[in-house]
Amino acid sequence: MALKGEAWLVGEAQPNELKQQIMKKTIISTFALLITLASFAQDDDQPVKSNIQEYTPSKLLSKGQWDIKWFNNLYTQTESTFSEGKEPRQTFFTSTIDVFTGVSENSTFNVGLLLEFRSNVIGNRSAFDVFSFDGESGTARSGFTSFAPAVKFNPIKSVSNFTIQSAFHIPLVDQETDGGVFLDQKGFIFQNRFFYDYTFPSGDWQLFTELNAEYNFGKKTVQDSNFDTIEGSFANNSLSLTPGVFLSYFPSQKFTVLALVQHSQRIDTGNDFEQDFTAVGGGAKYQLNDVLNIEALYTNFVRGNNTGLGQTFNIGLRALF
Repeated sequence: MALKGEAWLVGEAQPNELKQQIMKKTIISTFALLITLASFAQDDDQPVKSNIQEYTPSKLLSKGQWDIKWFNNLYTQTESTFSEGKEPRQTFFTSTIDVFTGVSENSTFNVGLLLEFRSNVIGNRSAFDVFSFDGESGTARSGFTSFAPAVKFNPIKSVSNFTIQSAFHIPLVDQETDGGVFLDQKGFIFQNRFFYDYTFPSGDWQLFTELNAEYNFGKKTVQDSNFDTIEGSFANNSLSLTPGVFLSYFPSQKFTVLALVQHSQRIDTGNDFEQDFTAVGGGAKYQLNDVLNIEALYTNFVRGNNTGLGQTFNIGLRALF
């Protein structure tokens, strides 16, 4: 009986204790589930940025990441500061491929290679003749003109969106000007580009700034009676400083429109040639998929000294993976 009595007492007490334990567990489980769902909801409220938002030129790659950019610039002019009124059209097409990869564990150092191809036509030929690559004597030249090993790094660890890209450009042209047609600079160029970007709290606006500093090495220009270059370059022994400001607006994560202003100042350090110009323009970028994005830009040279006063039409394709 005692056993039965104890069993009866236990039998009476056990359901209440189990109910309390079950209720406590249910409340804790429900609370944990709500916290988990809330965290997922917060993640949904903070969508992952697209490459055009996240990977500005100021952003360094992680180890093993690759960034390949193919950019095409077509500059055409019928005016310059060397004369008044209209001039025979001259058009200069530049196509570059920039390849970078991350090599450091903490995303602070990238290495890369820059390749440049040019096609130029003068003598009032159509701007689209730069794509004929016919090499017509006296009016056209084309070819690979330079390559440059490059590094990109973050000099101030506390400011992750400030980076420097350094490259040493090695010329591949034999003559800067041949048959009256200029192709590209013949001298070596040490280039340093300083990048900084700032995204406004709303996330819809982004400010990007750049300072491009180039020092041109080499001999002073020597020309023959036809003004063709025998040696040297028009830009050798000069320092070129080109600051630029780009303001972007993102109607969506995958699309942005931007406005830009750039000024370039070439400072003579022994070649008796100074130059400056100011350009304004705008463009757009679109994220095609997780890897590819495309961009288009337009600029107009609104003023300058010892320079052409033309326009540029640009299109680029970028793969980041």
